[in-house]
Amino acid sequence: MIRLISIIIIFAVFLGFIVLNLDNKCDISLGFTGFSDVPVFLSVLVSFVLGMLATVPLLLTRKKAPPKPVEEKPARSLPFKKAKINVSPDELKKEDSPYGID
Repeated sequence: MIRLISIIIIFAVFLGFIVLNLDNKCDISLGFTGFSDVPVFLSVLVSFVLGMLATVPLLLTRKKAPPKPVEEKPARSLPFKKAKINVSPDELKKEDSPYGID
């Protein structure tokens, strides 16, 4: 559910960027040719898509590391106080009480 909400928010921000930049135009030069009056959102979108396409070969050629063996750790013993049996209420101190009451 959180993933869906985050995707909706991302698209809303992107849509807001497009709407606010419809009138903004830029010129793009590729060296041998050029484009004039290209909307800013379109140049941003194209550069984003080209960046994603440039990462695809890196992801496909990445070797996965072999899984590391899991070491079993011995169980840690916790220091507990030994409970006193048959203790009168007068002998029980406030710090010995598990709830901090007399």
